[in-house]
Amino acid sequence: MKNKYYISIIVAFIWVGFVCAISFMESWLKFQAPGITLPLGLGIGRLVFNALNKAEWFFAVLISINLVVSKHSFKQVSTILFAIPIVLLLLQTFWLLPALDARAELAISGATTTPSTLHWWFVGMEVIKVGFLFIFGFIHLKKRIKNDYCRKSLTQF
Repeated sequence: MKNKYYISIIVAFIWVGFVCAISFMESWLKFQAPGITLPLGLGIGRLVFNALNKAEWFFAVLISINLVVSKHSFKQVSTILFAIPIVLLLLQTFWLLPALDARAELAISGATTTPSTLHWWFVGMEVIKVGFLFIFGFIHLKKRIKNDYCRKSLTQF
């Protein structure tokens, strides 16, 4: 299959870009804007992270379909590199984001919240997810470049 893994490579790096732009920039920069109150910033954050979560599931499905269609051997190391972000995404979707949403809703309504480590868990998961997705994409890109180079070299003879 000539175009094997190209979609996975492209989508993995787009996914990394989304997470870096939103989790590592937008999430804290919005609070630096003039006139942004804590409730307003939290409301924006909830909206943005909900959208990011949906986009991440879309990216995960695209990569999964591409791996299946490309007849990817799921015994390869790259399978683990992709599985870890999926596990983290599951944890974020069904545990962490709902817990953070509940805390944000309390703060938005004016209730006092106790200190929590949930944000640190989220940041840690995002760092791990980005790292594994980057390595996953890089390994597949390296394979594609090597295969394309070998194919060109063989056709020149």
